Amino acid sequence: MMDILPFLDWNHFAFFAIPTMLLLVASAVSSMYMRRTWALVAAVLAVLVLALFIGGMWHSLERPPLRTMGETRLWYSLFLIVAGIIVYMRWGYKWILPFSAVLSTVFMIINLAKPDIHNKTLMPALESPYFVPHVISYIVAYSLLGAALLVGCYLLINKRRGVPMKEDLLMHTSDNLVYSGVAFLMIGLLLGAIWAKQAWGTYWEWDPKETWAAITMISYLLYMHHRLYRPRAFAVSIVLLVMSFLFLQICWYGVNYLPSAQGSSIHTYS
Repeated sequence: MMDILPFLDWNHFAFFAIPTMLLLVASAVSSMYMRRTWALVAAVLAVLVLALFIGGMWHSLERPPLRTMGETRLWYSLFLIVAGIIVYMRWGYKWILPFSAVLSTVFMIINLAKPDIHNKTLMPALESPYFVPHVISYIVAYSLLGAALLVGCYLLINKRRGVPMKEDLLMHTSDNLVYSGVAFLMIGLLLGAIWAKQAWGTYWEWDPKETWAAITMISYLLYMHHRLYRPRAFAVSIVLLVMSFLFLQICWYGVNYLPSAQGSSIHTYS
């Protein structure tokens, strides 16, 4: 399979990012004008174009493109589109494709403006069968939880504007995305613990990254319990959702800039 993929490096990214963004625009416009088939076709094509670049990078680097922050942004852009497609197909929200397209495009633009240095080097600790499933589990979780945030913010903004909505259905959508996202978070956390035991002899070190992963998990569990016991307190639920997503951003890349992680964290991207 990998033999038929082209050899690609970061200099080729624009040739894939621009068509992907154009397809996302086409998908977003089609969804807003209720052209469901065209919206889905354009979104799926965008996924395929971006996936082709990721596959080509994997082929040329001879390692999974998951080591640097720029590489994880590639996967996040991809899975954001996938999450938007899932929500659109399942619940039919015409606004979710434009929202996921905007977020995905932002991450691609960041990669165009500030590309990371990509090489074949992979530290020995990352040469593990747990590397790919661990990181991808987290990226899928980030994408699903990002989609949940979009649904919650859409509800909150339109509620304040007095726009009539099916609030229960929207929160139900957000809940399902959070449940799925937290499941992938837990899978990533467990795989990481097993990997850490194998690599460093202990399941948990309270590294800054691990600490924020625990904070993020607890925050989303708090949201889930609040939804269970106070299902009509939508505003508080959305505040918890936003707060949890902010913790998620700190866990993902914000920890790289924390003083406590400088020179000591084993999880910072490089």
